[in-house]
Amino acid sequence: MQNLKNHKRIYPLHHLVLTPLTLVFFIWSIVQLFNSTNELKENIYFLILSVILLIIGVLLRIYAAKNQDRIIRLEMRFRYKELTGNSFSEFEKKLTIKQIVGLRFAGDEEIVALIDKAIMGKLSNIEIKKQITDWQEDNQRV
Repeated sequence: MQNLKNHKRIYPLHHLVLTPLTLVFFIWSIVQLFNSTNELKENIYFLILSVILLIIGVLLRIYAAKNQDRIIRLEMRFRYKELTGNSFSEFEKKLTIKQIVGLRFAGDEEIVALIDKAIMGKLSNIEIKKQITDWQEDNQRV
């Protein structure tokens, strides 16, 4: 059962393989640049390649997270409309995306009241998640 303590994930291929290997390659390319007897030109190519790979890895995570946030925002619009018959846009303007993501885990019975608490109390996403009693799992989050 997913909850506040275990809802964050480590993706082994990304966190335990891709990122460490990219960092090792980046560090190796810096060491090669200063300590190698190879041509300087070749070492600069390795450094540029390692920087590109680091940037690609970071961008992949940023793009995936931003896309997921957009989907959660749409999900919250739909859920709020379904539960209340009203538009979520008034509340969406008063909430940060992190607050909306935190609210996503709340059950239908508590979400409307929790939205009001989040706005009035300026609750952080962690504070919102701590107040959830009916945790809704999200096993598809990236």
